[in-house]
Amino acid sequence: MSSREKLSLLPGTLEMLMIQTLIFGARHGHGIATAIQRHSGQELLIDHGSLYPALQRLEQAGLIVSEWGISEHNRRARFYKLTRKGRARLTAETSRWERVVRAVAGVLAAPQSEEV
Repeated sequence: MSSREKLSLLPGTLEMLMIQTLIFGARHGHGIATAIQRHSGQELLIDHGSLYPALQRLEQAGLIVSEWGISEHNRRARFYKLTRKGRARLTAETSRWERVVRAVAGVLAAPQSEEV
């Protein structure tokens, strides 16, 4: 990791990113964390202490399902798959996130000398 400050995620963002990584198929926990790290340009590092409780929450909410399988390293691993309900949640959360980003960008782009 570079000398830059580690980025923190807003509440709910980790779960959204996790279900996004499952949009094209099942992955094991480490694969989910690695995909988030890779697609964020190494800016977002997901530790296992956050990852597995979030996976449990997503599974309890019916957004993902899991089953045991064999990883690419020939080890037994739990693979997670997005459900129909998870796809619907991803669509809703992505839309909400895009609205937040536009709103924040609008405030940041506002002229500095604007009168009230």
